[in-house]
Formats: sequence, structure tokens, C-alpha cells
Amino acid sequence: MIMAATIFQASGGTGGFGGFLIPLGLMFAIMYFLVIMPQQRQRKKMQAMLAELKAGDKVITSGGIYGTINGIDGDSVILKISSEPQVKIRIARAAIAQVEASEDAK
Repeated sequence: MIMAATIFQASGGTGGFGGFLIPLGLMFAIMYFLVIMPQQRQRKKMQAMLAELKAGDKVITSGGIYGTINGIDGDSVILKISSEPQVKIRIARAAIAQVEASEDAK
């Protein structure tokens, strides 16, 4: 970026308002490609994963709890966390961090 500004000034640029906008635009483009775009991709991937949840999926919550989805009710999920039939918790769908790979996928 500094090199681009130096080249602009050396080529006869007056260094006024245009000399300020070019480095600023370059800096914004770099920030977009290095920060904003990867975050958008990751958010879309997470939303797709949460939309595809179904009963029987083995998941890990953001708190580190392993369990199996027993039911889905809108924005909440009933998670079976033990082999005992009565050990279930209700969590927010957004609290699911990842779906474990099934035995068939391996």
C-alpha cells in the first residue's frame, strides 16, 4: 500500500484528495478479501448446517456437550445426552457447534 502511494506520487500525482482515496480504497479491498468474505462464507456454512439438522443426528454443542438430537421445536432442540431415556435437555439451535460425522461417512 505504501509502495502504491509512492508510485502515485512519483508519477506526478498532486497528492491531494485523489492521493488519499487510492490507498484508502486499496486498504478497504484488502480488508474485504481477508476478513469480511471469509466470515460471510463461514456464517453461510453454519446456517446451512443448522437448517439441515434432523432427529438422530449426533452433535456437539458450543459448551462441549455431546448428544443426539431427539426432537426439534422451532429455534430449540431437545438433546439426549445419556443412554438413560429421561436424560434430555432443551438447548437453542444456535448453540450447536457441529454435527459429528456418522459411521457411514467414514
